[in-house]
Formats: sequence, structure tokens, C-alpha cells
Amino acid sequence: MFSDRVLNLARLVLDDAQQRRLKIVAAESCTGGLLSAALIEIPGSSAVFERGFITYSNKAKEEVLGVPGDIIADYGAVSEVVARSMAEGALEESRANVAISITGVAGPGGGTRMKPVGTVHFALARENAPIRHRQENFGDIGRSEIRIASVEIALEMLLESVSGR
Repeated sequence: MFSDRVLNLARLVLDDAQQRRLKIVAAESCTGGLLSAALIEIPGSSAVFERGFITYSNKAKEEVLGVPGDIIADYGAVSEVVARSMAEGALEESRANVAISITGVAGPGGGTRMKPVGTVHFALARENAPIRHRQENFGDIGRSEIRIASVEIALEMLLESVSGR
């Protein structure tokens, strides 16, 4: 199901997080649980992966993660401020130490001139640390390809955070 690269990244994230006694939570929109599935694919992941939130709709982002509706209305669900708020909310609504969020336009429709298909925002929140944001513009490479590429970026961000690399 997942490429060797994704599985290797997931294994490294889980190993490093376990060594540092960190728990991870994911807040996913356009990936619809793929990041969580990649982490859970690794045996022993329950020692590190605390939970995952799939907040595909704007209402779910508000109700489950506490993303303010006015932020979504003002900036759109696919934005830096929403990604940051999703990560903060995931950290607050879990027992994890590290949260990663993903929100984007996977296509084939839904893109705009300002936010074309392939635009994805990521945020990583960690206790007692500033939130980190990253934006990727994958282009219209296909829905599945955008979602898998997003999982890879999220795993890279997690690995950098938990390992200090």
C-alpha cells in the first residue's frame, strides 16, 4: 500500500519518538487519514501514535479541533493560519507532545487562482516550542499523488522535530 520511502520515514519517526518518550497526534484534512495509516502500518506504533483526527469538513475543524470559524471564513480552510490552528487544537485535544496537521487542495477540482490544486499547508506544534509551518505547491499531479506526497512531507517534518535532525 505504501512505498518503501513512506514506511522507512514512518519507522524512523516512531523509533526516534519512542526513544525520546514522545507521543504523536495527527490532524488531517486532504490526506483523509493516510498519514495516520502510514504510522499505524509499523508494528509497535501504539507506543508512540496517540491518535489521529480526520477533519475533512470545515465544521469538523471547528467542532473537533477548535479552529475558529471566522478564521476559516477569512482565510479559507487551505491556509497557513488554519493549518497552525489545526495543529494547536490537535495538541490540546490529545495527550500527545507533537502534533502535525495537513490541509490542502488535492483535486481534481476545488482549486482557485490563489490556491490551485496541489496547494498544501502543514503545521507542526510541539509542547513549549514555536509552531512550524510549511507550504508545498505540488501542482496538479493527481489526487492520489498529492495525498501521498503530503504524507511524505508530514513524515519529514515529524522526523526533523522528534530527532532534532
